[in-house]
Amino acid sequence: MATIVGVRFHNAGKLYYFDPGQLWPTAGDAVIVETARGLEYGEVVTGVHECPDEEITPPLKPVVRIATVEDAQRQQENRRKEKEAYAICQKKIIEHKLEMKLVSVEYTFDNSKILFYFTANGRVDFRALVKNLAAVFKTRIELKQIGVRDEAKMLGGLGLCGRPVCCAQFMGDFQPVSIKMAKDQNLSLNPTKISGVCGRLMCCLKYEQDHYEATRKRLPRVGRDVMTPDGLGTVQEVNILKETVRVRVAKGDDFEVKDYPADQVKRLNGRRSEPEITDEDEEFIETAVEAIEDENVSLDDE
Repeated sequence: MATIVGVRFHNAGKLYYFDPGQLWPTAGDAVIVETARGLEYGEVVTGVHECPDEEITPPLKPVVRIATVEDAQRQQENRRKEKEAYAICQKKIIEHKLEMKLVSVEYTFDNSKILFYFTANGRVDFRALVKNLAAVFKTRIELKQIGVRDEAKMLGGLGLCGRPVCCAQFMGDFQPVSIKMAKDQNLSLNPTKISGVCGRLMCCLKYEQDHYEATRKRLPRVGRDVMTPDGLGTVQEVNILKETVRVRVAKGDDFEVKDYPADQVKRLNGRRSEPEITDEDEEFIETAVEAIEDENVSLDDE
């Protein structure tokens, strides 16, 4: 078992684990930690706790110290300089006539590097831009191309529900989302209704998918024969959220369509109901059978 502490560097960012050493920071404390990029300022999300060795990737970087007032002031100063760097970089992009959109700028805590995040439709030759920015800021420059989902996470915004987008509020990692989830949940397949501000499928499609899949396995499929309290019937529709089944049940010479709770409907051997056969179908079948028996007519000619 390893003793770890969970630290996050951005709001709704990915959670990273560090070795607290002799320090015991609690959730909400600001700490200075050692990362691959150097010293970084982060916020403790999960306090000191033990974790199985197989769930972490060694070696763990250490927590250097609990952040001081000077550290907090330095972090605020970096945030101010990031705004200035953004304006300068945006101007340089226009001067170099590059087809790229600047999204965000980030200073490392020790000011050893400045990271510029951008989006573009394809590859961009920004070597001249990097040299120009390095001459202005006199430090290491790194440009990173990100996707539209990462852009929405950084910039934030309001979703179709009227609330702030999930990725900027609490989602640490993006989960895979597919159009199949929208079909399973019986949602409109209109792209404008199931896409987020990033233009991709909404992440919230993933939230209820496990429930839909588990419930669908317990409910009979449309078209199956089932036994209901009112007799044998055929499933017309299933409601996953209400966990009800709409069944067409024979009632005398007519049919009745009625909703039943899932626990009142029993599947019959899991077989699909036989299709209804009309008089025309019966006549065609009889003709085909006679033709085969007489061997006088080829079915291909029919």
